[in-house]
Amino acid sequence: MPSTPDLSGRVVVVTGAAGRLGRVVARHLSNAGARVAGLDRQPHDVGDAALTADLTTPEAADAALASAADALGEIHGVVHTVGMWAGTPFAETTLADWQAVLDVNLTSTFVVFRAAVRRMLTAERGGRLVAMASGQGADKGVAQQAAYSASKAGVVRLVEAVAAEYRDRDVSAAAVAPSMILFGGEPEGTRGVGVDEVAALCVTL
Repeated sequence: MPSTPDLSGRVVVVTGAAGRLGRVVARHLSNAGARVAGLDRQPHDVGDAALTADLTTPEAADAALASAADALGEIHGVVHTVGMWAGTPFAETTLADWQAVLDVNLTSTFVVFRAAVRRMLTAERGGRLVAMASGQGADKGVAQQAAYSASKAGVVRLVEAVAAEYRDRDVSAAAVAPSMILFGGEPEGTRGVGVDEVAALCVTL
């Protein structure tokens, strides 16, 4: 396991900060020295600045990152952990079901990353963007998970496009795609990746 990077002086936004993954990612970033702005649509206590925002619209994302910068200083990185899972037989999936999953998993990544890139380019010092993909979508589509698989495949291609476009401006983008995140308490034999391992990779990226 590589040594933990020293992120002293860095400001990192963690979205979905009140969730199980977001809280652990924020803790690992803080342990690495970063100042963390936690964003979540529910009131919470995560980070050096705990902010409330619904990140599915461009206006909300722009305002949330502006608030984070006002509170802690200009942003060096974003770890976007916002996401949802849904499984429904394809023939029974409604347009509303489909749209809800894409809004939360893919559109929120787009609006948050776009808001962050604009700030990073204006500041002219680059930055780091990390999104959450999944084996469903990154590797293959899965039965009864059409919307989820499509949304996570979209996250992978979005990240690739952003990384390709801005590599010369020192803005990097990466997607973490665990199979299943293990938070503890799962049935014996459950296969997946421990949440601390996922969080440590986010810190490294």
